[in-house]
Amino acid sequence: MTTPLDATHSNASTQTHSSANSSAKSKWNLHDTQWTLSLFGTAVGAGILFLPINIGIGGFWPLIIMACLAFPMTFLAHRGLARFVLSSKNKHADFTDVVEEHFGVNAGRLISLLYFLSIFPILLIYGVGLTNTVDSFMVNQLGMESPPRVVLSGILVAGMISLMMGGERLMLRAFSILVYPLVGILFFLSLYLIPSWQMPDISLPEVGSFGKTLWLSIPIIVFSFSHAAAISSFVHVQREHYDDLAARKSEAILKRTSLLLIVFVLLFVFSCVLSLTGEQMAQAKADNVSVLSYLANITHNSFIATLGPLVAFIAITSSFLGHFLGARESFTGLVTKQTQLGAKTVDKIGVVIMFFAIWFCAVKNPSILDMMDQLSGPIIAMILFIMPMIAVYKVPALHKYRNRLSTLFVLAVGALAVFALIYSMIK
Repeated sequence: MTTPLDATHSNASTQTHSSANSSAKSKWNLHDTQWTLSLFGTAVGAGILFLPINIGIGGFWPLIIMACLAFPMTFLAHRGLARFVLSSKNKHADFTDVVEEHFGVNAGRLISLLYFLSIFPILLIYGVGLTNTVDSFMVNQLGMESPPRVVLSGILVAGMISLMMGGERLMLRAFSILVYPLVGILFFLSLYLIPSWQMPDISLPEVGSFGKTLWLSIPIIVFSFSHAAAISSFVHVQREHYDDLAARKSEAILKRTSLLLIVFVLLFVFSCVLSLTGEQMAQAKADNVSVLSYLANITHNSFIATLGPLVAFIAITSSFLGHFLGARESFTGLVTKQTQLGAKTVDKIGVVIMFFAIWFCAVKNPSILDMMDQLSGPIIAMILFIMPMIAVYKVPALHKYRNRLSTLFVLAVGALAVFALIYSMIK
């Protein structure tokens, strides 16, 4: 027979155990590290190889200012999107569920469709880019004959999608394997280039051109560090893993991801920019080649020529995995709400459709980079920066973040990014 004293002791024991368990979960652990690497890998795609040219061509002072703004722009925007997904009353809600809950069925489906369209073109780009990178490496570095494109692209795309089908544990393991060498190579290349640094032009530019350069550089920073495609899946996993601690743990992981991105990527950017003159960067942009390819060409450095394709392969593969995660989730959410099909059936159909679409695009090898940037760019800015901040004023669960400096900053950056992209497209 259980006495009141026994019951009290039992309850106290349960609370103590729960408190200890909560305290253990609040500490940084392997799960958090793996997700930091996953988000880092999603952000560091092929764009990093063009980032030094795109941002460095504007001059030294815009580069310095954008470097200072990179961390708050990256961290605050992704934290806002994570808070938006966490604001749902449904603990199992994905991105499509949350936008429907807060903005209504019709607006929710439109935003979900735009979200999918912002991610899917990037997968097409990566399918083409990965095939070209491996083909070039096999021909130029290994001295092999160029394999049939339809076979090579099919194997590469199928291999990457197979990693995603293996579940969260295999995906996180793949990210860990890919991202460590990526961080190491970026850091090593940054240090390797130090002896070739040159004194930059530090003269103050004319105010009007300086402001315009700074404004047009915002989208470059926004999209070079974007890991928005993986945020919904990331938050969903944290909610299941941490329950009430999900918001705090998500913020901690996002902060470390942003710091990791800023430290390693900006070190690489500065090292590359200081190794080239303004005329050389303009020439690299005109030639439409990555910064490592251009450095290898002008220095005839076989070391850089070998590492360049390796960095491109790792960066494209890791970013592909993160973007496929977002595209797969958004496709499933969209279709299940329009049909009577079950989520598992839709997921399998989506994977098959995306595989053949990416494979077809990789075989055709179209010149689609600029077009896709213009399609994905404004949509990513609206979804990552503007929509979560509008939700802060609309959704009761987010009202506590209203009128904060961080909210206004993210909203302003998002508006500037969208207008800059529209200006570039019209021009």
